[in-house]
Amino acid sequence: QLQLVESGGGWVQPGGSLRLSCAASGFAFNYYRIGWFRQAPGKEREGVACINPRLVAGYFVDSVKGRFTISRDNAKNTVYLQMDSLKPEDTGVYYCAADANALRPCSGARTEYSYWGQGIQVTVSS
Repeated sequence: QLQLVESGGGWVQPGGSLRLSCAASGFAFNYYRIGWFRQAPGKEREGVACINPRLVAGYFVDSVKGRFTISRDNAKNTVYLQMDSLKPEDTGVYYCAADANALRPCSGARTEYSYWGQGIQVTVSS
């Protein structure tokens, strides 16, 4: 059974850092693109970053470029999202998602991802 489990969320003050993890099981992880999405209260879910099996990454929100870094450890079936210099507008529920079209360019379109984690809360406030 394919499963994605996020961890590492929580509360942090502005300017702080968090590292989210997405642990995958039940499928051939090395053949899947993995994306991170987030949903702020009252807003649509948006694609934040993606990484393919060849470690090529893409970022889809201008405000996170230079602050967030996506990475993956294929040996551990895990994708990470390092978030630095966090801002209150980064608050939301963060989801990881998987797509089997590994050869396609990374995408922030949620319709391209078939499998989703349950999400984890990130709150940035003072």
